[in-house]
Amino acid sequence: MAKDKSGYIIAAAFIGPGTVTTASLAGANFGFHLVWALLFSIFATIVLQDMAARLGVASGQGLANAMKNMAYKPWLKNVFIILIVAAIGIGNAAYESGNLTGAAIGLDAFVSIGIGPWASILGAIAIVLLFSGSYLWIETVLVYLVFIMAGVFLITLLVAKPDLGTMLSQLTSPQLNTDAITTVLALIGTTIVPYNLFLHASLVAKSSKGQDKAIAVSACRAQSAKAISMGGLITMIVMATAMMAFFNQAATMDAGNMGEQLKPVLGDKAQWFFALGLFAAGLTSAITAPLAAAYAVTGALGMSDDMQSKGFRAIWLTIIIIGIAVATLGFKPLPAILFAQATNALLLPIIAIFLMVVMNKSDALGQFKNTWKSNVAGAIVVSTVVGLGAYKLIGVFG
Repeated sequence: MAKDKSGYIIAAAFIGPGTVTTASLAGANFGFHLVWALLFSIFATIVLQDMAARLGVASGQGLANAMKNMAYKPWLKNVFIILIVAAIGIGNAAYESGNLTGAAIGLDAFVSIGIGPWASILGAIAIVLLFSGSYLWIETVLVYLVFIMAGVFLITLLVAKPDLGTMLSQLTSPQLNTDAITTVLALIGTTIVPYNLFLHASLVAKSSKGQDKAIAVSACRAQSAKAISMGGLITMIVMATAMMAFFNQAATMDAGNMGEQLKPVLGDKAQWFFALGLFAAGLTSAITAPLAAAYAVTGALGMSDDMQSKGFRAIWLTIIIIGIAVATLGFKPLPAILFAQATNALLLPIIAIFLMVVMNKSDALGQFKNTWKSNVAGAIVVSTVVGLGAYKLIGVFG
C-alpha cells in the first residue's frame, strides 16, 4: 500500500489564497503583533485534525457519517444533515470561488487574459484531476504543489534577512482590539479549516484499511503535526515579507501590489515568485475544497463516497461550477477573501463541538476515544474561538 500523505494534503488544503492574502494583510497592517493568533491556530489545527484522523482510522468512516450516526432521534439526525450540507456543501462553493480567484490572480501576472478566463481554465483543470478518480494521482499533485509553494516562500526567507529583533519584539507584544479582531479571526479561519476535518477523516479511513490501527494512528499523528507545522511556518514567512514591505510604510497593500512585499528581496522577479506561490496555493485548495464537500455531503446523505460514483462526482462538479461562476463576477478579491476566512472561524466552534462529542461517545472508537488531555486541548480551542467570535460580535453590535 502506498504511503499515506493525508497530513500533507491537509497542509496543502489550508494554505490557499486565503492564507496568502490573510497573512499578507496581517503582516502589512499589524507586523508580527498577530503572530500569537497564528501560533494558536497551528496548535488548534493539530489538536482537531488529530481527532479527525483517529476517527477515520478507528471507525473506518468519515466525520459526516459519524455525526449522523450519533443522532439517536430522527429530528436531530435531520439537523446534522442540514448543518453538514449547508455549512460544508454551500460554504465550500463560496470558498471555491476564492481559491480559483487567488490562483487566477497568480496566473494573470504571467499571461494577462483576465481573472475570469483563468478561473475557468483552473476550474477545468480541477475537474479533470478529480474526474480521473485516482486518489494517488490527485494526492501526488497536491503534495508537489504545496512543496512548490513552500519553496517560493522559503527562498524569500533565506534571502530577506529580516530584522529578527523587531520581529521578536512585536511577537512578544501581542495585539487584540477592534481593529485587529477581523484579521485575527481570518488567521484562525484560514488555518483551522472546518472542511479539512471532514476531508482528513475520510482520506485516512480509506488509506488505513487493512493496517494495524495503533500503528496507523501513530504514523498519521506524526505526519500531520509535521505537515501542519510546515504550513504554519510558510504562513509566518508570508507575514514576515509583508511586514518588511508595508508595515509602518507609506504604501498600503491591495490586490495589485501584494507581490511588492518580495521586491526588496527578489527585485524584478518578485511578482513572478509571488504569482507562482499564489497559483500553487489556489490550485491545491481548488481541488481539496470540492473533494471535501463531496465526502461530507455524501456521508450526510448516506450516498456512496466512491470517487467514481455519479453522486460523488455530481457534488464536487457542482461546487467547482459555482466557484467558476462566482469568480467571474468580478468581486474585489482581498476584502471578500478576508471576510470568508473570518466567517470560517465563526463556523468552526460548531463543527469542533460536534467532533468532540463524537470522539467521546462513539462506541466504534474503542481505545482511540479522546483522552482527558485531548478534551482539555479541544475545550481550550473551542472556548478561545467562541470568545474571539463574541468579541467580534460585541464590536459590531455593541
